[in-house]
Amino acid sequence: MDELSLLERLDLQLKGLCEIVGADPRPAGELLTELLGPAGSRPLSEPPAWPSGIADDHTPIEYSVAFNESEPDRLTLRILGEALDTVPSATTNMSAARRFIQAQAGRFGLAVSRFDQVNELFATDDPRGDFGLWHSMVFRPGRRPEFKVYFNPEVKGVHRAPGLVAEALRRLGLEKSYDTALEYAIRPGELGRDDRLTFFAVDLHDQPHARVKLYLSHYNAQARDVVRAARAVAGIEADEIAEFCALAGGGTVTFAGRPLVGSYTFLSGQDRPVGYSVYVPIRSYVRDDEQAYRRVTGLLERYGFDSGQLDRAIDAVARRPLRDGVGLIAHVSLRLGPPRPGVTVYLSAEAYRVDPPRPLLPSLAGEHPELRMAAVRPDPTIARSE
Repeated sequence: MDELSLLERLDLQLKGLCEIVGADPRPAGELLTELLGPAGSRPLSEPPAWPSGIADDHTPIEYSVAFNESEPDRLTLRILGEALDTVPSATTNMSAARRFIQAQAGRFGLAVSRFDQVNELFATDDPRGDFGLWHSMVFRPGRRPEFKVYFNPEVKGVHRAPGLVAEALRRLGLEKSYDTALEYAIRPGELGRDDRLTFFAVDLHDQPHARVKLYLSHYNAQARDVVRAARAVAGIEADEIAEFCALAGGGTVTFAGRPLVGSYTFLSGQDRPVGYSVYVPIRSYVRDDEQAYRRVTGLLERYGFDSGQLDRAIDAVARRPLRDGVGLIAHVSLRLGPPRPGVTVYLSAEAYRVDPPRPLLPSLAGEHPELRMAAVRPDPTIARSE
């Protein structure tokens, strides 16, 4: 497999995932090629052209499969990606990201007015943090890809993030929603410390459900902290988040490894957030991916989704038995409130590295009791191309 290029490896995975959700693989493959640029042709035997923060092994792509409660398409494919310049750097990749948006705006008729309203706020010649601009692309059967762009609120420094986000949401007419979100999400004295504003996202379309999203990373948090954050949204079952975190975290009380992440969904004309999601970085709280798989299938079945679809997605991406590493199943999230409630599972491409299992973590027998009866999934088959 090391004889393959990065693009060849990712394209094989992407075609398999598109087949599962019924999406056309051609535009997906073309977008992947444009996003990677010359770095896509590098053989996997060479190190990454750029240490992307999207994945632990610096692959500049992450996949996610969204299981949806209320949409006609119960399963959708999402890609999170970082545009790479010919000579990648923090600054040049931001320029490449903007060129990518411009190209897709012309090709797919994207609505970029809200992006244009806030873009200059996050522009800098000296970007800080893990990234400048990232892209999300969503693929559904019989429809054009949908796009979202992620800004880094900390791109000018951690201390500047609250002010940048406040001004961005003011320009978009969402300042009241922001005030409500912070009231519920920030623990006393923790803004910029253990509670960080880490992503600011804008949909690049003008449909009524076009969203602005704000993501907060909660370090050393407990489930009760994200339950409180979720209560900023009216009409959702915030207490369900505690059970979700317990199941995904295997009974973890304080998430002292990778942080819990929460996100708010803002819609125009609303004075408070309309949706909330919690993201559990499950790879930090399992021994290996077999353990992560048991937890995630238990969650999917709890919410009425077909876990067999996850089997197919894993088979499209994995090139190893699940017990032989940790990190293939990176996050699992619960989405509450409109417009798209459901569960999302995030899968790493593992193009460059597989992290070994953690032999010292507690055994499965000590996990949450609802997970002890979860079926053991057989090892995934090796991809046909191998």
